[in-house]
Amino acid sequence: MSTEQNVRYDESKIKTLDSLEHIRLRSGMYIGRLGDGSHYDDGIYVLLKEVLDNSIDEFIMGSGRVISLSLEEQTIRVRDYGRGIPLGKVVDCVSIINTGAKYNNEVFQFSVGLNGIGTKAVNALSSHFRVISYRDGAYTEAFFSRGKLLHTESNEGSDEPNGTYVEFIPDTEIFGTYEFRREYIEKRLWNYAYLNRNLRIDFDGNSYYSRSGLKDLLNAEIEEDQLYDICYYRAEDERLEFAFTHTENYGETHFSFVNGQYTSGGGTHQSFFREGILRGIREFYGKNYAAQDVRDGVVGAISIRIMEPIFESQTKNKLGNRDLRKQIVDPVKSAVTDFLHKNSDTASILEEKIDKNEKLRKELATVKKKARTIAKKASIKIPNLKDCKYHITDPDRGEETTLFITEGLSASGSMVSARDPNTQAVFSLKGKPKNLFGHKRDAIYKNEELYSLMMAMGIEDDLEHLRYNKIVIATDADVDGFHIRNLLLTFFLSYFEELVVENHIYILDTPLFRVRNKKETRYCYNETERIAAQTELSNPETTRFKGLGEISPDEFGQFIGDTMRLVDIQLESLHTVKQTLQFYMGKNTPQRRTFIEENLV
Repeated sequence: MSTEQNVRYDESKIKTLDSLEHIRLRSGMYIGRLGDGSHYDDGIYVLLKEVLDNSIDEFIMGSGRVISLSLEEQTIRVRDYGRGIPLGKVVDCVSIINTGAKYNNEVFQFSVGLNGIGTKAVNALSSHFRVISYRDGAYTEAFFSRGKLLHTESNEGSDEPNGTYVEFIPDTEIFGTYEFRREYIEKRLWNYAYLNRNLRIDFDGNSYYSRSGLKDLLNAEIEEDQLYDICYYRAEDERLEFAFTHTENYGETHFSFVNGQYTSGGGTHQSFFREGILRGIREFYGKNYAAQDVRDGVVGAISIRIMEPIFESQTKNKLGNRDLRKQIVDPVKSAVTDFLHKNSDTASILEEKIDKNEKLRKELATVKKKARTIAKKASIKIPNLKDCKYHITDPDRGEETTLFITEGLSASGSMVSARDPNTQAVFSLKGKPKNLFGHKRDAIYKNEELYSLMMAMGIEDDLEHLRYNKIVIATDADVDGFHIRNLLLTFFLSYFEELVVENHIYILDTPLFRVRNKKETRYCYNETERIAAQTELSNPETTRFKGLGEISPDEFGQFIGDTMRLVDIQLESLHTVKQTLQFYMGKNTPQRRTFIEENLV
C-alpha cells in the first residue's frame, strides 16, 4: 500500500485559516510575484501601490491634493490629506478582509481595488505596520506586526490636518532579502501624476506633478519624435481622457489605464479608442483609409474611470467591459475631427503620413507574397518551431503560454524534452540572426529565419493575433549569447515595439553553476550563490555550465517550470529606444570601440 493510501483523511485534516494567515501562506494570490525588488512588479512595490491607491482614491473623490512619500532603508511612509479612515473602524479597515468603503459607490465611485483586501495584505505581509487616521482634531493610531494587532491609541487632541498616515516594512520572512529601487518607485509616481492632473506627490525632496495629464505622459515618452502636436482630449467629468500622435516608428503603441490601473494587456477600452481614432480620421478626410495605414506609427494613451470594471484576469491587466463602446468611440471620433478642423497644418502632415503608409504597405505586399510562396514550397510547417497545444486566446491557460527562442539544436533539444507541451513552444535559431537595425520592414521578408520567427509568433500585421503570452529569449550566458539577445531585442524594438511595451518579452535566467555533494545539489545563478553553496556543502563538486546544451533534460525541467526565473525587458521611455539602438547596433563602430576601451574592467 502506498504512502498516500496510509494517510488517514478525516475531519482532523481539515484546516481553517483566518484571513491574514491565508494571505501570508498564499501571498501570491494577493500580490502576484514576490521577488527581491529587482523587478518593477515585485511584491514590495505592489504593497506600496496598495497603500498609494487608497490615497489616490481620496484625491479622485475630491479630498487631498498632496501625498507625501518617503523611503528610509526598508521603511515606507505615506501621508495623504484626504478624509481619513473613520476613527472607530481604523483597526478593522486594515486587518479584516472584506471590510471597507470601496463597496459603497457613494464614497468611492472609481476604484480598482473593490475587494477590500489591499491594505490588509500590506499589513499581513509587513513585519512592522503602523496606521494613523486624523479626523477633525482627533486621531486613532494602531501598530501591527505580521497582521497581528500590538497596540492602539486614540486621542481627541490633535492639530494635524485630516488624512491617513501609513508606515510599513515588508517582512523578510515572506520576501527574503530585498531592496527598493527608487527608479521603479519614481516611474509609478509619474504614472499617478499623469493620471491625476493637479495632484502633487512629494517623494524625498522631489515632486511629481502634471498639469496636462496624458499629454504630458506622451511628451515624456516620445519627446521630439512626434510628427505633429499631440491631439489631447479630456471630458468635463474627467471619466475619459486620451492623447495620441504619430511617429516614424513601425506598428502602434498604446498606454491604457482604468481607474488609475495600467492595463498592459489593453482590453475593450483600448480597442474602442483605436476604433474612434480610425473613424474620426476617415470622416475628416472623407476617405475609407485602411486601418493599418492610419494606425501604423500611432502612439496613444487612454484613461477611463468606470464604476464596475471587469477584468479578464486576476492581474487586472486587460479590461473586459463590452458596454463601453458608445461612450468611448463617439467622443474620440468627435474630438479627432474637431482637432483636425482646428489644426490644418497637422491635418496635412497626418494625410501625408497615411499616404506614405499606404504606399509602403502596397510595396510590402509584393514582398510578402513572394516570401509566402517560398515558405510554402519549403515546408507546410514553420521550420524549427516545436509548437504547444494551447495559445494565448485559450481562456484557461492562455496566460501560461510561452515561446522560448533558443540558439542551436543542442539547447533546443534539452528544452523540447523538458518543456510542458501544452503551454510551452520552442523556436530554434540556426545561428546569430541578422542585425536589421535601420532596415525597412521588407528586410524581414528577405530573411528566412526572422520571417519564420515572426510567423511563429503570429504578429505579421499586428499584435491581435499574437499566439503566446510570453516570448522568452533563452541564450547562453556568454558573449555570443549576449550578442544574440541584442540582435533579437533590436528586431523586436525596430518592428514590434508594442511587444516590449506590453511586457511580452523576457530573458531566461539559467544557472551558471551546479554545486553538489552526495546529499544535496544546488544550482547557482551567480558567483555569490556559488560561493555560498561551496561554503555550506561539505566536499562539494562544482560544475560550470558553458551553455544551455550542457544541461540535461532532467535538470532543465526545473529551470522552465514553476520556479522559472525570468528577466523582463522594460523601457524607460520610447524616445530612448532609437538612441540606444543607434549606439549599440548602428554603424558608429569607432564610438562603440572608444566606449568599450574606456569602460572595460
